[in-house]
Amino acid sequence: MPRGLDHVVHAVGDLEGAAELYRRLGFTVGARNRHSWGTHNHVVQLPGFFIELLTVAEPENLGTDGFSNLFGRFHQSFIRNHDGLSVLLLATDDAAKDASAFQSAGIAASEVLKFEREGKRPDGATVKVAFSLAFARDAAAPGVGFAVCQQHFPENFWNPAFQQHANTASGIAGAVLVAENPTDHHIFLSAFTGVRDLHATSSGVRVATPQGDIKVMDPVAFRSHFGTDPPDVSQGARLGALQFHVRDRNALRAALGGGGIAYSVRMDSTIVAPQTAIGATLVFE
Repeated sequence: MPRGLDHVVHAVGDLEGAAELYRRLGFTVGARNRHSWGTHNHVVQLPGFFIELLTVAEPENLGTDGFSNLFGRFHQSFIRNHDGLSVLLLATDDAAKDASAFQSAGIAASEVLKFEREGKRPDGATVKVAFSLAFARDAAAPGVGFAVCQQHFPENFWNPAFQQHANTASGIAGAVLVAENPTDHHIFLSAFTGVRDLHATSSGVRVATPQGDIKVMDPVAFRSHFGTDPPDVSQGARLGALQFHVRDRNALRAALGGGGIAYSVRMDSTIVAPQTAIGATLVFE
């Protein structure tokens, strides 16, 4: 079964600085959360999708296996080199089944891993949230994490109050990978997403998932399309951009202006460059 976008991690050295940036971008930002293996995050929700702003706040808690290795130490290394978009996660109702499928396809990076943490409702009430993840690996993209994510208490996580944003962002349109040779990732992405028919485009490859597209562009196409610098892909493919749907372009630009956020307009999209967005290109359509 095809899997849609669930969330993307935006990894940063300064978590509170990133939270403040997203507030200035016109997003509603959730409270700070802590993982037992040493990472902390803030969550920005959209309907059925979220951005996880994340840093390694307690490196002394990192272990050598499970989430400590695949998530914590991965991000420790990532942030040491750069800030930016680090992990692409797809939604699943059965992480164990997907882990088996990944194993059969030769892309598995883990068995099913489960964790729980406390969450906060808008009224301050504490609730339990729990997730099962199965990681995959694209050998041509060692700088990107890939996983599926199953939520066990979605009613405790998703909240319409957290999905109301001054910039009128209403959903995820897509995530963009940058690679020297986009077609090198065709087989992996088909196995990872469960989408059989990938589309060749003038700029690379497009995977139409049940929630949002995954696009792979080469650096020249990325720069031409968005007018911003692509991430360095000398060591393999990287996540470069997120694309959002917005309801009201004027409200978006008012929110950006009020936050003192520099932006450009290109092909009817409002674009915040990685120099402003802490290593990510953010595109509002």
